[in-house]
Amino acid sequence: MAHIVTPLDQPSNYKDSQSRVDRQTQNELLAKTSTLYVGNLSFYTTEEQIYELFSKCTTPEDGGGIKRIIMGLDRNTRTPCGFCFVEYYTHAEALACLRYISGTKLDERIIRCDLDLGYRDGRQFGRGKSGGQVRDEHRQDYDPGRGGWGAQAQRMEAERRREVEERYNDAQDVPGAVAGGGGDWKAEHNQETTLKRARSPEDEGDAGRGEPRARVDEPEHDADRM
Repeated sequence: MAHIVTPLDQPSNYKDSQSRVDRQTQNELLAKTSTLYVGNLSFYTTEEQIYELFSKCTTPEDGGGIKRIIMGLDRNTRTPCGFCFVEYYTHAEALACLRYISGTKLDERIIRCDLDLGYRDGRQFGRGKSGGQVRDEHRQDYDPGRGGWGAQAQRMEAERRREVEERYNDAQDVPGAVAGGGGDWKAEHNQETTLKRARSPEDEGDAGRGEPRARVDEPEHDADRM
């Protein structure tokens, strides 16, 4: 049965592209590490929330606990971008959190944990072209907890809007062009209509032939009939 069910405290097969160690050395380091990588966080999740959740598997009475939390930041804006590192005092605590907390919800998001080789300065920044994580660079869905649309989709939308604005500005520069979808013409046309004098019956001429004219100077005797 052990070969069918995957143990919950086993690290993934992920290998950091910037790490210079081979796979065997990596596995040896992971067997002793006390650092966890936490992913799929909301951009709005705070360090206090992370501390409260990940301290549930610590053993302060045995000298353990959380040593520090390093929030992942957008490289350009220096704002949280959906991941963090949690450093413990013992390897057992990191395994316990990997076993019991990975796959649970925080801020209505299923978070993912993995053993990490250890934090070093510079790893707190996103590696995507836009400054965030690479996964958010190519994401096509709308995720309100991770900044809305993916960075690539946002760039495409910004480019589309820029092209629309350029076409609009070019249309205004062309003599005789109708800008704003005919809005200017409509405004001018409505102004001319309101300035026209109402036509009296005398102005109608032959156009009023065959139409009865109202009698306003003679009383209506039929109205007094009983």
